[in-house]
Amino acid sequence: MQTANDVTIGALRFVHERVKRGMNQSDIADLMNSATTALGGSPEFTLVLLNEASAYPHGSLQPQAVREGSIILMDCGCTVQGYQSDISRTWTFGEASARARKVWNTVKRGQEIALETAKIDAPVGTIDDAVRHYYEREGWGPGYKLPGLSHRTGHGIGLDGHEPAYLVHGDATPLEAGMCFSDEPGIYIPGEFGVRLEDCWYMTASGPKLFTPLAKSIEQPI
Repeated sequence: MQTANDVTIGALRFVHERVKRGMNQSDIADLMNSATTALGGSPEFTLVLLNEASAYPHGSLQPQAVREGSIILMDCGCTVQGYQSDISRTWTFGEASARARKVWNTVKRGQEIALETAKIDAPVGTIDDAVRHYYEREGWGPGYKLPGLSHRTGHGIGLDGHEPAYLVHGDATPLEAGMCFSDEPGIYIPGEFGVRLEDCWYMTASGPKLFTPLAKSIEQPI
């Protein structure tokens, strides 16, 4: 899994430096898939959401192109010897608006809260509860309502891209060392944009360990 995540983050870094004005979803996805293959991974999925399409977790059929101030959301994964990666990054092309920056920073804090809440033997659903409580204090939601976080905070991952247990309200599975999850508490604003940051992590007796470092800022997402 570490190798698969290394491949995906490396390919994302390659793509981030080469996105140009006028490119569409397919242009960017083709670049990502080529980079993933060159680095030794087998592409599993490459989701590219631009502009308003980023407000919907799985995108829109409406064609979009990169323009000044575009939100670019990429959710990508590959397989290496059967093991999966799943990483999301969001940034802007050009100068980020104050609103985009605020939402991005909120999502970054959501990721941190998820990791801070992960404790051995704790029900995994409490991780989702902690993130959602923070988001509600910031004015998002409540619960799974939009604008806000409409999906679970994370999912198990390993030989399959989505496995139990799930970081979702009500999942009482105790957190154990060796479990692997995604950490992806996005925020989505229909008609405007969405932000999703996602990294995978595994649990140890001393706490969670990331396969990839969290994004630094909207200007330095990788």
